[in-house]
Amino acid sequence: MDRFSSLQLFVRVVERGSFTHVGRELGLGQPAVSKQIAALEAHLGTQLLSRTSRGLHPTAAGQDFYESAIRILHDLEEAELRIGQNNVSPAGVVRLATPPALGRMYIIPRLPAFFARYPDVSIDLSVAERRVDLVREGIDIALRVGPLADSTLVARKIGDLHMMAAATPAYLEQYGTPSSPADLRSHNLIVSQNQGATQPWKFNGPDGLILFEPEGNFRTNDAGDQRAAVLAGLGIAYAGRAMFEADLRAGKMVPILEDFAPAPSPIHVICASGRRMPQRFRVVIDFLAKMCAEEPALRLAP
Repeated sequence: MDRFSSLQLFVRVVERGSFTHVGRELGLGQPAVSKQIAALEAHLGTQLLSRTSRGLHPTAAGQDFYESAIRILHDLEEAELRIGQNNVSPAGVVRLATPPALGRMYIIPRLPAFFARYPDVSIDLSVAERRVDLVREGIDIALRVGPLADSTLVARKIGDLHMMAAATPAYLEQYGTPSSPADLRSHNLIVSQNQGATQPWKFNGPDGLILFEPEGNFRTNDAGDQRAAVLAGLGIAYAGRAMFEADLRAGKMVPILEDFAPAPSPIHVICASGRRMPQRFRVVIDFLAKMCAEEPALRLAP
């Protein structure tokens, strides 16, 4: 048994939670992956993974072994970089989760330059409006917009998302321009949903925060659909300025209620705690931080 390869395979299986997914990534059949893990368990004399109908999960011994394996693989990578005087390029797969709008509009267009610099790094992009569970879903790095509630995450703030309301000039010419959040009651609003729940619009009023419950005849859980709805003249939408930036510059949209703009929502890049960070993670995080710094709609507020 190749113990080093077994370590790598075991770590990958724990993080992906599936023999099939790992086999597909490595070009192996599911039985071959399962057989190698079984051989590792036989070598150690203990069960490392609990196999249920809901997937694979590490046992207590498996979690202990996983954390040790992460440290060993990290130390080896660091030694290669140190002894090789940084001639060893980062390599491997990085599973990155991001909201769809940020992935589509900002991350993907920058990937050709990233891959040209780091040809041995692959990015497995997972897009979702919901907040993913990094450990359970096998995610290495995630971009998260808004306050962080989970203190077990390792987080680095890399930007701010400025929220705003916007509509097309044609819509405002026909229906008028709101001068206060209360005026929105007489307009058709494009409603953003998250897991079926309506997301309130936030404004900063003279007496503090204003939470406004939008109502309208079109609802969506995708920020890209909100943008498309605004451009179609369906009404007023509320989203991150990053979603509307290009349309604002082109004059296709007009900002609304700027005097009531709320405080920006922080953008963090997060990793699961309890693991040492491989070089490939670091270059991806630096790539994301540079992306935010270069975009006015994403960069850190003064």
